[in-house]
Amino acid sequence: MSKESLDARFAFAAELVDEAGALALGFFGQRESLHITSKGRQDMASEADVNIERLIRGRLAERFPGDAFLGEETGRAEVEDAEGIWVVDPIDGTQPFVQGLTSWCVSIAYVRDGAVEMGFVNAPARDESFVGRRGEGATLDGVPIAVSDASRLDAGILGVGYSPRIGARDIVPVIERVLQDGAMFYRDGSGTLDLCYVACGRLIGYVEPHIMAWDSLAAVAILEGAGGRVSDMLAGDAMWEGAPIVASTPALYPILAGYMGISSNGAG
Repeated sequence: MSKESLDARFAFAAELVDEAGALALGFFGQRESLHITSKGRQDMASEADVNIERLIRGRLAERFPGDAFLGEETGRAEVEDAEGIWVVDPIDGTQPFVQGLTSWCVSIAYVRDGAVEMGFVNAPARDESFVGRRGEGATLDGVPIAVSDASRLDAGILGVGYSPRIGARDIVPVIERVLQDGAMFYRDGSGTLDLCYVACGRLIGYVEPHIMAWDSLAAVAILEGAGGRVSDMLAGDAMWEGAPIVASTPALYPILAGYMGISSNGAG
């Protein structure tokens, strides 16, 4: 794919995530009237999620019909000989969204040839927009960002993610080790946002025993652009089935990888 083709995708998605964020914020303002369905324990979707994903999917299909698509709400759309795949979460943090909290965002990533080329995260209720592109850095509201220089766990706050896809036995030992090693842990309800907060230095790292592609890949592009280190979220079937994630400053990565049983010597 030519640089011009990637540039076109970057420019289009940067505008699209803002459009989707504005739509999401409108739904947020009328959330008490939204129809909400349960997808499982502590897992829900609202009509906002579905409508926002349809907007994103439709715009992308019209502009780049040769690209595939993977969305949390509308699923997977294959395209023969696809040039790449868009991975979308219309609202990461639906539960905070419906409860009136601001810890949610719209997330769009573009993946090509086994690499996350670009990622866009718009958090409209917090008036923040994160963007990252492979080899070209990362920004928050247009200003370049970088991960913290922390090399000790007691030098900051660590994000810890959890979902009902795993059991308490998979996360409680992680939290115990975090506290024993002098760190504080943080969970805001959106893995995507917490990963972006690592990218801009607000958190020193983030770990989660299982996270889906739509909850992580946009932030992976942003983290890598900001100088962070992230476990390989495209290895094996992680794109379709999810995987554990470790993201942090380069100095802390081996420690956190040990928490999660991930090799610190391979990709990531």
